Amino acid sequence: MSSALTYIESNPPGEIKSTVIWLHGLGDSGHGFAPIVPELKLPEELGIRFVFPHAPERAVTINGGMRMRAWYDIKSMDFDKRADSAGVHESAGLVTQLIEAEIANGVPASKILLAGFSQGGVIALHLGPRFNKTLGGIMGLSTYMSEPSLLAEQADSANAKTPIFMAHGEQDNVVPVAMGQAAYQTLQANNYDVSWHTYPMQHNVCMAELKAISQWLQERLG
Repeated sequence: MSSALTYIESNPPGEIKSTVIWLHGLGDSGHGFAPIVPELKLPEELGIRFVFPHAPERAVTINGGMRMRAWYDIKSMDFDKRADSAGVHESAGLVTQLIEAEIANGVPASKILLAGFSQGGVIALHLGPRFNKTLGGIMGLSTYMSEPSLLAEQADSANAKTPIFMAHGEQDNVVPVAMGQAAYQTLQANNYDVSWHTYPMQHNVCMAELKAISQWLQERLG
């Protein structure tokens, strides 16, 4: 089974036992986060494969209609209108194909972790709770939530207890930390096993965060 999304991949030296699908942010590509794999210093025996897909190119309204890689259009910077729901649903469908391809290649859903930064995190937080097979974990970095009011009715029970890792920069001027906190609180209110981490940084990742991510990945996929 194949996906419409192209991607960068990083495979372990031995048997593939688990997969992390990591979604980039607006205007980036799968190349953006691929260099962090060695920084995570994950034990080789865990057999973790990384997949970094490229978002489709589309016109982005807030950037004057410029075409760039984006998981959805951003028509307004308003808190409750930032994520274009049609684009979110379309990209969630494409990422679902990626997950199903990993399952078809022999990686159980429980050993697949869905991660995303910024726009990619929006897709991870949207798709993960709605996916119909139990995933190993969901990670949202410097991100927010699309359609939080619909989570309760749309969520699939398969991922009701799936651990969720959220992290955000305290000085983020692209996605204000309050937007991440709102997503965290929505997940909490819906009884998800979600953890919240903040760091003295802007809209990026830092070494302390990568260490926490590495530990969390090892707990989830060990």
